Order: sequence, then structure tokens, then C-alpha cells
Amino acid sequence: MTRIRLLPDEELDEATRAAAQSMQANGSDTSTLRGLANNQQLFNSYFQFYYPARKGYSVSEELIEMVRLRIARHNDCFT
Repeated sequence: MTRIRLLPDEELDEATRAAAQSMQANGSDTSTLRGLANNQQLFNSYFQFYYPARKGYSVSEELIEMVRLRIARHNDCFT
């Protein structure tokens, strides 16, 4: 099985490191952030879309969470 290397703090750029540390301080999982940071262009594009969407600017945060949980359940992922 292929594994994506999760970059440690030392290998993240300053803005990404700050975001990761903030997420960790809140108890959030940083694995997606650290995996996407392997390709900075992909990372920037993804989070330009993701953060506004996740913060409920286009769809409510409650609906986003319900959809996330439903998808996880369909994939037998109990997060």
C-alpha cells in the first residue's frame, strides 16, 4: 500500500507550520495538511477552496459535518 509522507514541522513553510500548530493546539488532526504539503501548489489550491467551504460560507458547517460523517460511514470509517 502506498503511503504519503506526512511532513514534520521543520519541512513546512512558515504559514503551513503556523496552521498545523494551531490545528494541533485545538486537538485537530493535521495529517491531511501535512500530506498535501508535499506539493505546495496543490496544497495552496486545495486550502483556498477548503477553508471557506468548511467554515460554512457556502454551506452550513452542520451540513458539512453531517455529510462528512455519512461518507465516512459508507466507507466503514468510524471517525
